[in-house]
Amino acid sequence: MTSLHERPPVGAVGEAVAHESAPQHVTGYALYTDDLGVRLQNLLHAWPVNAPHAHARVTRLDTAPALKVPGVVRVLTAADVPGVNDAGVKGDEPLFPTEVMYHGHAVCWVLAESLEAARLGANAVQVAYEPLPSIVTVHEAIAAEAFQGAQSTLRRGDVALGFSQARHVFEGEFEMGGQEHFYLETNAALAYVDESGQVFIQSSTQHPSETQEIAAHVLGLPSSEVTVQCLRMGGGFGGKEMQPHGYAAIAALGATLTGRPVRLRLNRTQDITMTGKRHPFHAKWKVAFDSDGKLLALQATLTSDGGWSLDLSEPVMARALCHIDNAYFIPHVEVHGRIARTNKTSQTAFRGFGGPQGMLVMEDILGRCAPRLGLDAHELRRRNFYQPGEATPYGQPVRHAERLEDLWAQLLQRSDFEARRQEVRAFNAAHEHMKRGLAITPVKFGISFNFTAYNQAGALVHVYKDGSVLINHGGTEMGQGLHTKMIQVAATTLGVPPERVRLAPTRTDKVPNTSATAASSGADLNGGAVKDACEQIKARLAAVAAGSLSSAGRAHVASLGVHPQDVRFENGKVYPLGHPDHSLSFEHVVHDAYYLRTQLWAAGFYRTPGLHWDRERMQGEPFKYFSFGASVSEVEVDGFTGAYRLKRVDILHDVGDSLSPLIDLGQVEGGFVQGAGWLTLEELRWDESAGPGRGRLLTQAASTYKLPSFSEMPGVFNVALLERATETGVVYGSKAVGEPPLMLAMSVREALREACTAFGTGGREQPLRSPATPEAVFWALQEARESVPEEVPGDD
Repeated sequence: MTSLHERPPVGAVGEAVAHESAPQHVTGYALYTDDLGVRLQNLLHAWPVNAPHAHARVTRLDTAPALKVPGVVRVLTAADVPGVNDAGVKGDEPLFPTEVMYHGHAVCWVLAESLEAARLGANAVQVAYEPLPSIVTVHEAIAAEAFQGAQSTLRRGDVALGFSQARHVFEGEFEMGGQEHFYLETNAALAYVDESGQVFIQSSTQHPSETQEIAAHVLGLPSSEVTVQCLRMGGGFGGKEMQPHGYAAIAALGATLTGRPVRLRLNRTQDITMTGKRHPFHAKWKVAFDSDGKLLALQATLTSDGGWSLDLSEPVMARALCHIDNAYFIPHVEVHGRIARTNKTSQTAFRGFGGPQGMLVMEDILGRCAPRLGLDAHELRRRNFYQPGEATPYGQPVRHAERLEDLWAQLLQRSDFEARRQEVRAFNAAHEHMKRGLAITPVKFGISFNFTAYNQAGALVHVYKDGSVLINHGGTEMGQGLHTKMIQVAATTLGVPPERVRLAPTRTDKVPNTSATAASSGADLNGGAVKDACEQIKARLAAVAAGSLSSAGRAHVASLGVHPQDVRFENGKVYPLGHPDHSLSFEHVVHDAYYLRTQLWAAGFYRTPGLHWDRERMQGEPFKYFSFGASVSEVEVDGFTGAYRLKRVDILHDVGDSLSPLIDLGQVEGGFVQGAGWLTLEELRWDESAGPGRGRLLTQAASTYKLPSFSEMPGVFNVALLERATETGVVYGSKAVGEPPLMLAMSVREALREACTAFGTGGREQPLRSPATPEAVFWALQEARESVPEEVPGDD
């Protein structure tokens, strides 16, 4: 394999091309999992029977009344499972529970000729429950010591020593809310059994191989007898990494028992009620600074709300611990992580995977401590940046740490930060009931799965006799543009126009044992595998081309002694080095290769090198590299209502050498807006009362759950990608872009803090709830109005 990061002088990577399915998306021709069922005859529809308790024991389940409903064919219960009655990988998620663990937990599923018949059948099922005590909030879980999974600790140095040497020591608590994925396409699965007994599942899943494994063990079959395909997803954001498995297993179980295809698609209310969210976190912290505002020590306990089962809560917590430092060097660290068990949906992966929660703790600390140190928040942040040669608390050197300073300085200049600070001050002095805030925050985000084994990928590439190319890879497309990038990688490696490359849907019988498309690693892993497969084919073609180029009529070329390594592939042409005027078409070379009985397909493989991680000690190098970024946000807040608008945002983000700039810009913009939604608008509310609705999710639709819309977009939105930022050791010098931009939105929250502070006299800590909804902002600014500034400690 040639150097992974070096690019040929001409190629499709780096071109600003549109998403490969964009025309189908906007015209409605793009098909999703639920669109495929209408093509099947005798289709059955699945509907859940949801429990009305947060915690209860099922004492009686009578399905007979449902079978009397016209159109109902079968009711699936635990008695129907031939394999393992579990939909998770930890053995703690029964597919058909006898103990209800959250409000809306499905105890059985009804299959019927129509969706309406299935719904009516579900209503007819008679279930008796014995209500049990429930835990709904993370505070209740902490009080009851209701924890699950491993409790991890990240350590470096000696925090006691750090605190003893400190000039300033502060303590506090902080709580942040979760976030609903609210993908456009809800969870869906379609299953049928073919004539040979093969179970075929169409699933809206980010992890087809794990969906295959779970469905197989529920059915009591080997994985080779179950095939999962993901055509595309209408969004995933991590919510379809683990959660789709059970729904696929239900559809597959129904198909095997009835011999008919089964469709399962959750409606929006069901999806929000039954699926996991971003983990809410509670943090208790103590931090130390020296007299110059340099961080000396951090001691903290992070408690995540894991919901009723483990799901991915352990690796989410591990990433939160590994990102609590964000972009800042802290000599002495002791941070404990624990996972609360509550009677809510099992919280799961969400874009950033715990990283945002860990980083937000640090950004909140710095935002609150800056005025108590007598420093501007942006200056406090800058003083604590990682410097070249420094390492994280878990022992990983921060390579290219100098990019933080460079990126920060560039963005301050591009955004006219200093001039605008003066403008904000003048505006605030002139307006009593309207204030503005301006803030800048950095991002340092580690790229790779923090479970080392997941950092591998495969690909299968075919070149047909006519020179056309078909690629299969293990990554899934959820709108993020992964397939587009893979087409560009294949086209560049083979030296053909992108139009000659087609991409096949992701299937477990084409590329097996794949990792989830998650951890922002889809392009890194699958791009490496696609490039490997293409280079194998190209090496064989180069040997054929060397002979063809030296054939009769090209004696002057032959005299140069064309070696296969001197054959170049570019723009659909194949020529000897230095002689592009003596080229053959790619199709000609492929034709010759076929008749010389040359293998024109290859299986590619890539494993991320250099990773090692001790999960017990929380030490090692779990990440291939770090992605950097920074953002400046300006807000304007109404002092009467707490309502605000985002006036301007400036972003500079590091994606290495972009594989596809248009795709990457879209990912940066989208990630930022989703992050701003989490931090300022999106608030999940559960019924915490002692009444019969205890544990019920109250925000079950867009009418009660506020999502970012056009009205929340900044009036001015400047996004740029860092230039001259090649990342060696990654496919064509690129960097991941999926998750890191979400954390750029922390500047919005910090700008809101600055605006709230401006309603008071300043010089004091300014707490701000998360999410910083207009209500939260109002109470924060009201507190600022009523407060007295704290005295900043001196150095004497």
